[in-house]
Amino acid sequence: MLIAGAYAVDLVLTDLRGPVSAGAEVWADGLDMVPGGAFTLAMGLHRLGRQAVWAADFGTDVFSREVLAAARQEGMDEAGFRHHPRPVRNVTVALSNAKDRAMIAHEDPVTARPLAELIDTFRPSVVMLPFLQFGPDATDALEMAARHGARVFMDCQDHPGHIGMDDVRKALGQVDVFAPNESEALRVTGAGTVEEALSLLCELVPTVVIKRGPAGAVAATNGLRTAQASLAVPVVDTTGAGDCFNVGFVHRWIDGSPLNDCLAAGVACGAAAVTGPGSRNALYAPELTTWLTRLPH
Repeated sequence: MLIAGAYAVDLVLTDLRGPVSAGAEVWADGLDMVPGGAFTLAMGLHRLGRQAVWAADFGTDVFSREVLAAARQEGMDEAGFRHHPRPVRNVTVALSNAKDRAMIAHEDPVTARPLAELIDTFRPSVVMLPFLQFGPDATDALEMAARHGARVFMDCQDHPGHIGMDDVRKALGQVDVFAPNESEALRVTGAGTVEEALSLLCELVPTVVIKRGPAGAVAATNGLRTAQASLAVPVVDTTGAGDCFNVGFVHRWIDGSPLNDCLAAGVACGAAAVTGPGSRNALYAPELTTWLTRLPH
């Protein structure tokens, strides 16, 4: 499996004492620094026993060192790592409460290895893309994936693009699973409801998953729709929940499990994630089995 995406260090401020507004100082009772970004996908899959190559860039800065140390502590594969003799800082400050979070990010510029080159080098059976990619380079890479028989799972994140754009429609037509969250699905499609967004995306993508936070998730494939409710858990931070959902879903999807089983694994992993800061509470395989028994049916 290939994961192509930058690391991030999440500085997570929790238990805010009031709403955040311009010109006002707000105190947070909790502070954690945890690796995030595409690290969460690679680490989460590794914890579930999956072999994954994570293509990422690191520099001489403290944030790169923090994530490298975490990756090595987890025992993750370093074959896709590149090291630069300068800072490569990727930092997200998350202001998190029990319902949602606001994020401010900084990223030092670095030219990532072309996705097509990565696919040709590592020949993965599955490619995980953490954000919406489109345009000529993405098209070439997705064609390369198809030639090598690789399946593609694509998240959306807060990246520009909508299905009125030809390049976006073409890219979505080349992936196997597209998994935006609810607000992203509405924005990308221009739909007014989740059901409408699901229908519009299903015209382009074989399998569509829409993450709905505490409401669980819905999905559709080949005309079959299914939904999975989440469970009530104490929420500490929602920053890594979507990525952890993706990990659980893909963990079952690559084995050919039914869509409802994939959705259940995703919801379980996402629910577990919000009980701690960032991706710290990403599940191991035995823990996933336990969490699945707690889901509503």
